Amino acid sequence: MALLITDECINCDVCEPECPNGAITQGVEIYVIEPGKCTECVGHFDTPQCVEVCPVDCIPVNPDYVESRDQLLRKYKGLMGLAKVGAGTARER
Repeated sequence: MALLITDECINCDVCEPECPNGAITQGVEIYVIEPGKCTECVGHFDTPQCVEVCPVDCIPVNPDYVESRDQLLRKYKGLMGLAKVGAGTARER
């Protein structure tokens, strides 16, 4: 599942640098999360780092992008260039 920043965002700037995938950017009025890059920090951390640092608790799961942990892990591997290529991964070659 990708996460979503709600309009309760106060633009405090703490979430953006915490995202290891670069999924968080400044939108027109509030920060936004690119669902194609958000893995809820699966592959990097045990919990979503943006949720951990958000002072107003405005980052819930995005109901439009429901994904299992396995799907998030596959997305992480694709984003990191770790998707399987032949017998090994891209990093192993």
